[in-house]
Amino acid sequence: MKISILTLFPEMLTGPFEHSILKRAQEKQLVTVEFINIRDFGIGSHKMVDDTPYGGGGGMVLKIDVLHAALEHVKKNFAQGTKSKISKQKIILTSASGKTYRQNTAKDYSQLDHLIIICGHYEGVDDRIRSYIDEEVSIGDFVLTGGELPAMLIADSVIRLIDGVITQGATEDESFSEMNNHLLEYPHYTKPRIYDGHDVPEILLSGNHKAIDIWRAEKALEKTQSVRPDLLKKEESQH
Repeated sequence: MKISILTLFPEMLTGPFEHSILKRAQEKQLVTVEFINIRDFGIGSHKMVDDTPYGGGGGMVLKIDVLHAALEHVKKNFAQGTKSKISKQKIILTSASGKTYRQNTAKDYSQLDHLIIICGHYEGVDDRIRSYIDEEVSIGDFVLTGGELPAMLIADSVIRLIDGVITQGATEDESFSEMNNHLLEYPHYTKPRIYDGHDVPEILLSGNHKAIDIWRAEKALEKTQSVRPDLLKKEESQH
C-alpha cells in the first residue's frame, strides 16, 4: 500500500513515521509513505498556493489549480510505479466539515492500494476540489490550524490495520471492533497485583477463561454505557 500526503508543511509529518510500528511497517515494505509539498506546484516565482476569497471575507483559500496539479502528479507517479493496471485508490481531504472518521473507515482504507490525503489549511480550500476527491473527512467536531495532524492520525490508524503490520488477531478485541460488538474495549491489568491499595479483579486470576470472557464483555458494555452511550444507540438503530 502507498499513502501520499499532500501538505504545505511536510516537515511536520516526518517524525511520527520514523518510530515504532509505523517505521517497522515501512521497513517490511508493507506500506510506503510519501510527503508531497503543495508549494512545489505553486504559481509564479513566489510559488503562490493561496489567494483571497471571492465575495470577500477573512483568511486565505488554497488554490484549486495548485491542488489539482499536485494531485495529478501524485496519481501519475503511482500509475507509473504500479505493476497492476487496476488499483484501488481513494483521495480524501481533511476538513472540519467532512464526515466523521471512524474505525470502519480506517479498515476500508487499509484495503486500498493507494490513499491520497490532502491536508486542508488556512480559511479553507477552493470548493471546486470536490470534483477531484472522493470524500471529505473530519476527525471530530472541532477546528484545527491545519490538516497535518488529522493526516497523521488517519495514516496511523490505517497502517496498523494492514495485513502483517500487527500480529494477527491482536486488533480483534479493540474498541470499535466487530469482535467486540463495536463497543469500547474492556479494562486491562498487569503486575503488580496490588498497587497503592488497588487490586486486580479476582476473576482475571481464576484461570477460568470462559468466565473471564463473560466478565470482559460485561465490563466493555458498562464502559460504553458510561462513556459513549451514543455507540449503543447507533448499534441498536442498525438492527
